[in-house]
Amino acid sequence: MDSANIDTVRPALEAVQDTAKADVRALVSLCDPDMADINALITERMQSEVAVIPALAAHLIAAGGKRLRPLLCVAAARLCGTTNTHHHNLSAAVEFIHTATLLHDDVVDSSQLRRGKVAAHLIWGAPSSVLVGDFLFARAFELMVETGSLRALDILSKASAVITQGEVLQLMKAFDLNLSQADYIEIISSKTAALFAAASESGAVASGAPEEKIAALRNYGMNLGLAFQIQDDILDYQGAAADLGKNAGDDFAEGKSTLPLILAMQATRASDAAFWERTIARREQKDGDFSHAQALMVSSGALADAREVACAYADRARAALGIFEPGPWRNALENLAVYSVERQT
Repeated sequence: MDSANIDTVRPALEAVQDTAKADVRALVSLCDPDMADINALITERMQSEVAVIPALAAHLIAAGGKRLRPLLCVAAARLCGTTNTHHHNLSAAVEFIHTATLLHDDVVDSSQLRRGKVAAHLIWGAPSSVLVGDFLFARAFELMVETGSLRALDILSKASAVITQGEVLQLMKAFDLNLSQADYIEIISSKTAALFAAASESGAVASGAPEEKIAALRNYGMNLGLAFQIQDDILDYQGAAADLGKNAGDDFAEGKSTLPLILAMQATRASDAAFWERTIARREQKDGDFSHAQALMVSSGALADAREVACAYADRARAALGIFEPGPWRNALENLAVYSVERQT
């Protein structure tokens, strides 16, 4: 991708209209009839005779997540004028894939909170969390197969592989003071944006949309996912745990080289090299280090620069929708792109 620095991701802003708002209520409202059936399907398919499976899965699935990926699948199908309900299965599958990755990630990262609740692995143990994640992956593939769409199955199965590769790459690159912005974009393209893109693309495929619309919605989802993840990484340095549903500063504590950290280290390398070497490369952190890192993020302009990159990707997402006629679904997706970088949770 042409995203190795800030300048290369600034789109022509005049190419998109400035009427979109940071509001997802319209999208949620439009998707409500579909989501009622999808949520029922999710509840039905996470059941098992092994009691710990639905209990552990429900702990996370019922914890109030945004359900953005299923909403994307629904919106893409409806925007393309679907005449079937195959997107219901695919939306449920997308949510199961996402939930499975969260269960696995929390074990890998030793996370304490998820969606404002104690992480599942701290209640049921790491082995149960990993295995329930595997169960949800299996259920996701069952749901895909039932649509009879080999193409949708191909899209979502490939996305699942890409997500795992992205997580492994991030694990390998942890504590790396020399991680580049291009490396970071590669990681989040895989671990986050790939599922946004696959949800949008599979919804369009399920509707029988023409190729140019399928491509446009994949492009939308990919850029939306990049904007969303960068904003997530910004919030880790300036959000509150009560809003985030997880502990602020987790990325810093885990030594993850996110975009705000990369930009801050680049800007302060001469003056604060020893601080970054100790806290990130060696993970020798003490009280006050996170506050100092936050101060460096602000004084160096790293948070502002990261936000500029996120906004550029959000603008690209909006621009990708230009192929569609104006209307409620397109407007709602444009608003979602703005929300992705304006949100505080």
